[in-house]
Amino acid sequence: MIKITQKLKQHLWWLIITVDYDYSRISIADHEINGDTLTLWLEDKHDFKNSLDDCLQIDLTLKQFAKIIISENLNSYDGTKMHPTKKFVYKDRIEINKPIKWYQEDASPTEQHWAREAMLKALLTQLVETEVYDGNRDDVVFV
Repeated sequence: MIKITQKLKQHLWWLIITVDYDYSRISIADHEINGDTLTLWLEDKHDFKNSLDDCLQIDLTLKQFAKIIISENLNSYDGTKMHPTKKFVYKDRIEINKPIKWYQEDASPTEQHWAREAMLKALLTQLVETEVYDGNRDDVVFV
């Protein structure tokens, strides 16, 4: 699970309500990896912002990002391997590189985009599936 602070939850709910619950309208305006943090700036596709200061900034750990890359099988492919001692061939997932190293060194710009979109999708899915927004109150109600 992705760790989401209460303040971030409120900002994400505000963004979701702003886009009329049409998650396809939420886009990543920009991104940055700095140290152990992946920063995503989110905006509404129908209301593009003039600067990143106007976008919703989300800071996520690279560890969480790596888990998403692995779960989506982005840094690996289906292939065949030969057992080192018994010399038989079997099908397996072949890892291209460690998740973050794959993202930074091996992934094409399109694959990097897929990884960031998978992170956003996982974040929104977790938020929506674990909580319900109560419009009459300022907080989030747990289900």
